[in-house]
Amino acid sequence: MGLFTRDIKTMDDLFVHQLQDIYYAEKQLLKALPKMAGKATEPKLKQGFEEHLKQTEVHVQRLEEVFKMHGAEVKAVTCPAIDGIIKEADETAGEVADKHVLDAALINAAQAAEHYEIVRYGSLIAWARQLGRNDCASVLQKTLDEEKQTDAKLTSLAEGKVNLRAAS
Repeated sequence: MGLFTRDIKTMDDLFVHQLQDIYYAEKQLLKALPKMAGKATEPKLKQGFEEHLKQTEVHVQRLEEVFKMHGAEVKAVTCPAIDGIIKEADETAGEVADKHVLDAALINAAQAAEHYEIVRYGSLIAWARQLGRNDCASVLQKTLDEEKQTDAKLTSLAEGKVNLRAAS
């Protein structure tokens, strides 16, 4: 279903569609994060990916809770954006021989996914509030806060150690 199809007629339809989109994205990240952790050589990066995998499992559960709270079917729709981010990460990681450069590339890929999620969750929260669903918004806000924290940790790791090693 494209964004501007007749299937999306109301703000509620858009809200549910984007829930389905981010649900798919989170499920794809459940598959990608272990691979990223396996490729990481910086111990703190590997640990960060493993911790975020556990968080992502909770994000999926929260989305399922929001679907149910909103009376919508728990369902995923293909998200070409996250598929592209993951594909690009795989391709880039496959081309990097230097382990320090690889860690920098993995952080970049992870942040691309985080930024995508931050945008989606931010919109979903705003739409939930507009729809009078503050209950859904508060559940989604927990995940948005965690996504922002993960992004900040990745930035700190990149700027504090990983990028310096990659550049030398």
